[in-house]
Amino acid sequence: MPHSPVLPPASPSTSLPAARGLAVTELELGYGPHTIVQGLSLDVPPEGFTVIIGPNGCGKSTLLRALSRMLKPRSGAVTLDGADLAGQRTKQVARRISTLAQAPATPTAITVADLVARGRNPYQSILRQWSAADDEAVSRALAEVEMTEHAERLVEELSGGQRQRAWLAMALAQETPILLLDEPTTYLDISHQVDVLDLCSRLHAGGRTLVAVLHDLNLAARYATHIVAMRGGEIVAQGPPDELITPALLRQVFDLEALVIEDPETGRPLIVPRDTRPHASRLDTSLPDASRPTPRREPLAAEQESA
Repeated sequence: MPHSPVLPPASPSTSLPAARGLAVTELELGYGPHTIVQGLSLDVPPEGFTVIIGPNGCGKSTLLRALSRMLKPRSGAVTLDGADLAGQRTKQVARRISTLAQAPATPTAITVADLVARGRNPYQSILRQWSAADDEAVSRALAEVEMTEHAERLVEELSGGQRQRAWLAMALAQETPILLLDEPTTYLDISHQVDVLDLCSRLHAGGRTLVAVLHDLNLAARYATHIVAMRGGEIVAQGPPDELITPALLRQVFDLEALVIEDPETGRPLIVPRDTRPHASRLDTSLPDASRPTPRREPLAAEQESA
């Protein structure tokens, strides 16, 4: 790996190899004697932005580790385009799937450019040394996350949001069609959370398949094209946010009593946890009806029977 490569002006992103399908079949995962996921099957929508939600300990990050081949299944299979990942060479997989781990440890005394350059490792070999094409890939990745001007800064000097962008640029430098993100907004303030997810949305719009684990349900509903809801190592439900996010699902998955209303900014579902305190204040009833949010209610039993 070169030291701080000279970065030419960013050029339009090269076309990525097609990603027809990442899937898992009858997957069993665990650590030591503990089984976390059992009998799970999932087809990841190609070129979608899939977000996995669920309570702590339900197996979200464990499933993502299996998708990235960081965790070997006890049984079942993870496949890419129908081929078992376990039988593919490491560099072959790394050219198709890149991963942004949760809170990665930053090496000391490394510049942003050097960190991003590590994303080119899958393309290096005895016969293929660092080239101008690698410089261009690093340049494009830095430009995509708007970190070009910070290329020569030490990663340890960056703010939390900038550091997350640098790690994301390293994943982008792999030039893979599939990007896996394990809680990419962890430890970030709300402004930087939105910045990172806006960037992920642009990457998705550019043709990448994204799979992310998120804890913030409202951010998941805002950015995802497909949501997978998990509990107890199983998939409870999956589908588009508009159809999936309901009071009944929140109750089933999170034991949460909440209203689901329409986000006035995006039209997506917006979750408002009910205030169950005995003396909690309520919505000001003096507001005109037009000013009050309209909840997305579940149909009554009589309505379901007549449908």
